[in-house]
Amino acid sequence: MKISCELLLEEGKGILRLAPAWVPRSFCRPGKRIKLHPDDYYVLGLARGGIDERWLASTTHAENGPDTPADEGLSYVVSADGQQRVLLKDMIDQLKGEVIGGNLWSKYQGWPVYSKLFDNLGPLPHHVHHDDAAAARVGQKGKHEMYFYPSQLNNHGGEFPYTFFGFNPGVSKEQVKQCLMNFAKGDNRITDLSRAYKLALDTGFDVPPGILHAPGSLCTYEPQIASDVYAMYQSVLHGEHAVPESLLWKDTPPEEVGNYDYLMGILDWESNVDPDFYARAFMAPKPAHPVEEMLEQGFMEEWVCFKCRQVSAKRLTVLPGRTVTITDGAAYGMYMLQGHGTLGVWELETPTLIRYGALTHDEYFVTAGAASAGVTITNLSKTEPVVMLKHFSENPDLKL
Repeated sequence: MKISCELLLEEGKGILRLAPAWVPRSFCRPGKRIKLHPDDYYVLGLARGGIDERWLASTTHAENGPDTPADEGLSYVVSADGQQRVLLKDMIDQLKGEVIGGNLWSKYQGWPVYSKLFDNLGPLPHHVHHDDAAAARVGQKGKHEMYFYPSQLNNHGGEFPYTFFGFNPGVSKEQVKQCLMNFAKGDNRITDLSRAYKLALDTGFDVPPGILHAPGSLCTYEPQIASDVYAMYQSVLHGEHAVPESLLWKDTPPEEVGNYDYLMGILDWESNVDPDFYARAFMAPKPAHPVEEMLEQGFMEEWVCFKCRQVSAKRLTVLPGRTVTITDGAAYGMYMLQGHGTLGVWELETPTLIRYGALTHDEYFVTAGAASAGVTITNLSKTEPVVMLKHFSENPDLKL
């Protein structure tokens, strides 16, 4: 293992090639916008569900029930010839700060974030992610997440491109609790108490723990804390799709199952009824550097997720025919949206169609040393930009 990790790190000159990590969800229906071959969306069987997520630079296990493989959701580092393969988690555990940076390793003893492509045909149920205190009761971490809706991955909007967040001002805790108590009786109509926002391409939202949200059907890039903790508070979805009651009590300590006051306590109540939620949570891209200077050098870099210190993301665009060297203050996971070229010693390409289990050149992990030294990117097209997304943890370049 030690030799494999060190050789893989040296082969990429500090940039690690990652294999696609596909994740099914039994309660979801694939939107088929994440480039997986149409024959492979149900390749794991109907009992496991359709594949509607791809996890990026992940050291987090997908919590998908008792039949979940031990490596589901985990990213593998692979060699240029595809013959060597090591879990990114194992490489970080072995090489520590050499991969993610000394400060992050000292603070977390691991990579504390990941990102995913969420690609559901319809909306998800109104659900909540626990904060650190509540998640710790079931051996997990609290979860802060962010959304960005890339135009390159949204050739159609799905069945319901609107997201519910929180509750309407004036809604009482008693009304919400009654909805939870009605969960097993049919449609508990919890979204009657909420409001939906139409989703706009190339924008996003900040979603801290404790916020009820029912994500819409756009294909979404989701940088987030390395946790899969959640509970579903909506019983029947748009389109009459029922949600199992077991998901209402997911990640609830055994002694609290049946206690609806416990479920109410998971909510950050004041934030859920905040009339200024949109202004607080909405994110439109903002330049990371002076625009004229970037364009003169042949690129455009923007923060697309920027309201949380612990997790953030950028979109980098390299103009046709240009070569640039980009520095960052922290390690990051990188995913290609558009174009082709080179990234350091590696090829960069945006696949049109990916078979389950096949390797690609569209996802990499840039170690802390490589990020600070600068990564050279060449766009080999004369007409098309190279566009990529990069997610970070605690990037000091982010000015909140």
